Amino acid sequence: MSIDSDALIDWYAETARDLPWRRPGVSAWQILMSEIMLQQTPVVRVEPIWREWVARWPVPSAMAAAAQGEVLRAWGKLGYPRRALRLHECAQVLAAEYGDQVPADVDVLLGLPGIGAYTARAVACFAYGQRVPVVDTNVRRVVARAVHGRADAGNPAARDLRETEALLPGSVPRAARFSAALMELGALICTARTPACDLCPLPRCAWVSAGRPASDVVRRTQKYDGTDRQARGRLLDVLRAAAGPVERFALDLAWTRDPGQRDRALDSLLTDGLIEQTSDGLFALAGEGGH
Repeated sequence: MSIDSDALIDWYAETARDLPWRRPGVSAWQILMSEIMLQQTPVVRVEPIWREWVARWPVPSAMAAAAQGEVLRAWGKLGYPRRALRLHECAQVLAAEYGDQVPADVDVLLGLPGIGAYTARAVACFAYGQRVPVVDTNVRRVVARAVHGRADAGNPAARDLRETEALLPGSVPRAARFSAALMELGALICTARTPACDLCPLPRCAWVSAGRPASDVVRRTQKYDGTDRQARGRLLDVLRAAAGPVERFALDLAWTRDPGQRDRALDSLLTDGLIEQTSDGLFALAGEGGH
């Protein structure tokens, strides 16, 4: 079974969300920023930050000229702040080696800092309209259900790219729209927990035809409260709010529930290069220890 590309593309044309990075005139660099921000982060949290970044750093060289700490501070509460550092590093490479432009070739994109398989293909597809498979969690779930009749896609595998590419229309422009539509379907309709099958535009779905069999995947709820991630975030909050380096005591006050966990979080932030320690023992965001 395949996926009806006509039905899917027509549905997307009528119902696609009006997201700012999908509008005409948005550059490949700005699309790249959106893709990095959207990893594991909801659209509603990304959109205001993305707008600020587009205004502040409309081209790679603008971000490359900024300090690491400035970029980390602007990242705010998007989570997984290493993404911000890698994007800053990528901006420096683009400014120095690629004439302030984002390359269109997937293999070249894969050689840039912080650009993985999904992001490289997403930029090639959404910024340059190329016929390449763009596979995220939403796409994998739609393919698993519509094509294979499974409730869940299971673990990512090498075959995901091949299977998704086989579904693409032959026309390059239609293939790019199909990729966007497939992702949108998974995000809005064919969701993980409560799929709205009555609203699905696909005339055929193997999962529905099979009676919507239950998933055999055991879901693990990821808590946030009390985790190392939360502890790291609290420590970063202190440094983002500070005008300069702070004493260790200020960080100790930011996370008092488990001193061992706080020490572990601090060490990991130093290891990841998100913060630095000055010669006199103070702590600061990356690149701001010399102030």
